Amino acid sequence: MYFPRLEDVNLEPLWEEEINHKLSIKHSLLFSEIDGEKRCIVEDNTLSDALNYFAKLELDYPINVVDAESFERLKNKFLEIQTGSDFEEMGTTADELIEVEGDLLEFIRNSQDLLSSEDSAPIIKLVNSLFFQALKKGSSDIHIESGERKGEVRLRIDGALKKHLDLEKNIVNLVINRIKVISNLDIAEKRVPQDGRTQLSISGKNIDVRVSILPTYHGERVVMRILSQSEHIPTLESLGFAEDITRDLYKLLNHAHGMILVTGPTGSGKSTTLHACMQHIATPDKNIITVEDPVEYNADNISQIQVNTKVGLTFAAGLRSILRQDPDIIMVGEIRDSETADIALRSALTGHLLLSTLHTNDATSSLSRLMDMGIENFLISSTLLGVLAQRLTRKLCVHCKEETKLAPATCDEIGIPKDKHVFKAVGCKECDFTGYKGRQAIGELFVIDDNVKEMMKDGFNDYQVREAMKKLGMKTIADKLKDMLLDGTTSYEEAIRVGLMDG
Repeated sequence: MYFPRLEDVNLEPLWEEEINHKLSIKHSLLFSEIDGEKRCIVEDNTLSDALNYFAKLELDYPINVVDAESFERLKNKFLEIQTGSDFEEMGTTADELIEVEGDLLEFIRNSQDLLSSEDSAPIIKLVNSLFFQALKKGSSDIHIESGERKGEVRLRIDGALKKHLDLEKNIVNLVINRIKVISNLDIAEKRVPQDGRTQLSISGKNIDVRVSILPTYHGERVVMRILSQSEHIPTLESLGFAEDITRDLYKLLNHAHGMILVTGPTGSGKSTTLHACMQHIATPDKNIITVEDPVEYNADNISQIQVNTKVGLTFAAGLRSILRQDPDIIMVGEIRDSETADIALRSALTGHLLLSTLHTNDATSSLSRLMDMGIENFLISSTLLGVLAQRLTRKLCVHCKEETKLAPATCDEIGIPKDKHVFKAVGCKECDFTGYKGRQAIGELFVIDDNVKEMMKDGFNDYQVREAMKKLGMKTIADKLKDMLLDGTTSYEEAIRVGLMDG
């Protein structure tokens, strides 16, 4: 029997619902369309098995034989489709999924021949399953670490890392290689750090993933940050800020020029707030350009520039170029040095609305931070509109939180009535036994009004400005935390961690 041969071809899978593709793949029988005609694709090594199975199917497709490499390529594409459809069919209960991952690990252990390659189906499934789980649990980062004898996967959920599963040493390397393959990184290079990104499609949703790989003593470790698309950018209201803050911030955003800063430690949601602000003011008659490192939210209605220090595209250089692009609103990811600060303030002075972030602990200390960078006093007072300092606080799980009382000395220290009941974290199935579910942004908004300008002119320091603003009614982060503690939204431990004692 003679079948036409094809050498070194890159075929696309033909997936038809009426064919049981799982069984076909098992019997090495694949399908593709060539020149508009449906064909069966087989290879020499497994020809008899494939033809026997084909005889049972009662299909009258012409048969083509391809070389082993082309066959393997097509087979991998089929396996990816199959994994995707397995996800669609997977139940929504966490237990089922954990079992599936357990089965996969069991399957991988028992199929030694499959362990020669990061393209083997179980490894592809396992990596896809990790992403699927991470998304389902609402995690922001996936950590894969290599230890001396085994590896482990941890997920960052609501800002805290939680162990997800253990992997055997040889499987960790395959999983990391698979991640390198999908992020276009060099599999052979294990001595230097590598950065890449990849796009996934899970249950019809497209997700951007930023991948960072670092060589450590016991092997490589990977951290993957799951980034959001524009439709996932929240509104300021949904972030959980108090109404007065949202209202005052919207007032500031109506200004045609000036600078608005968002401050807070790493991971306190500054970028998210800035993007929420920009979505609020983005209208077709405005030209909005950002320079970020990295671009975390992919938004359609604004132009985003990614910082690239390798080619000399720093924040300062990007900002200079933006100014020649006739922008109305500019967003700079972060003011890291005096050069960026200087250009940013001057562009705010010349009629642009500029949004950016700074690393300071509270809103008022941003004044001295800018002065430390060598910015003149008059520039700050004439351009800065307001500073929002923010934190993310974990909320107690409503299903399992329990009432508790604080020690009298603690109550005195934080200034709440001694007989007041507060709540503590316990942990249940709903919150994955962490005691917390979801986070809420809290902030203090420091508006630069005439009082502040006077104080700056008189050379007041941060502390004096802060005390004066509190007397004038500015609600601080500590006040907001105390409110959350008293109304049972968060626990004392979490409030202390976030900054209840910072005043």
